[in-house]
Order: sequence, then structure tokens, then C-alpha cells
Amino acid sequence: MPNIKSAVKRVKTSEKRRALNASQKSALRTTVKAADTALVNTDVEAAKAAVIAASKKLDKAATKGLVHKNAAARKKSRLAKKLNAISSQG
Repeated sequence: MPNIKSAVKRVKTSEKRRALNASQKSALRTTVKAADTALVNTDVEAAKAAVIAASKKLDKAATKGLVHKNAAARKKSRLAKKLNAISSQG
């Protein structure tokens, strides 16, 4: 444990941020996974809603710096591609 006051504060704040980031990243993964499973089940309406929700989360995470903006764009693109594939089938 640090002795200097500012270092003590830095440890506390970084621990708070780490916990918050972990929570938000977990929620992001859950949303993306839900979109993937909706796409596998080929229910177009449910999949569309799930993909929109996942896109919103990915955009927000990229804005906050939780994930890189290109990684978010890549994941959104892949979800949209799968959605378009099942939309054209049914």
C-alpha cells in the first residue's frame, strides 16, 4: 500500500474504474452473445432488436474507450452481415 496521499487516492480510483469497466464489458459481451443466439435461432424480428441493442452498446463502449473503435465497428459489421443473411432467406 502506498504511503503518499495522492498515490493512495490513485489506487482507490483505479480500483473503482477497474470494477466499473469489468461490469460494463461483461454487459457488452452478454448483449453481443444474445444477439448472436438470436441470429442463430433465425427469428428475424427478435434478431433485429438484439442486433440494434448490441450496436448501441458497442457504440457506447467505443465512445467510452472500453473497446477500440475499430473492434466495435468490426463486431457491428459481422452482426449486420449475419442479420442480412437471415433476412434474405426468410
